[in-house]
Amino acid sequence: MKILVLSDSHSAISFMRCCVEAVCPDAIVHLGDYFDDGQVLAEEFPDIPLFQVPGNCDRFRCPMGTQEIRIEPVLGVPLYMTHGHRHNVKMNTGLLIRDARASHSAAVLYGHTHVSECRQEPDGMWVLNPGSCGYFGGSAGLMEVSGGKIVSCRILRQSDLEGAK
Repeated sequence: MKILVLSDSHSAISFMRCCVEAVCPDAIVHLGDYFDDGQVLAEEFPDIPLFQVPGNCDRFRCPMGTQEIRIEPVLGVPLYMTHGHRHNVKMNTGLLIRDARASHSAAVLYGHTHVSECRQEPDGMWVLNPGSCGYFGGSAGLMEVSGGKIVSCRILRQSDLEGAK
């Protein structure tokens, strides 16, 4: 099963659509900036569950009280999902990783920096920033899961989507 992870879309709906159509995910995570872009995907692909958090640019783009951090299973895998601005990820990810570990999540998903990152910590926890859908040609994250565990995790770029179907 596949989880498509998107962030910092900034109205780059066409790249997001391309990702969904090429990957055919079983779930989508949108990590904010612009929250309403995730809502567009939810309307266009109603059979794919969408998990979403707002970013620093979403004050007026999402319902009041929307959780900035979500900790819950997606396709059976416990995930820590946030945009990252509250954890000051542009400085470093130490606080973010500490909080994700405390939640016993298998992976921490964040955005905000527009710089993609995909790595596994020595304790096995995955750290994934899909980069930005809306800048630098677009990027996304792809997690493959099975039996409640992450099997693989990687960054997708536009060139990876061509001929992926």
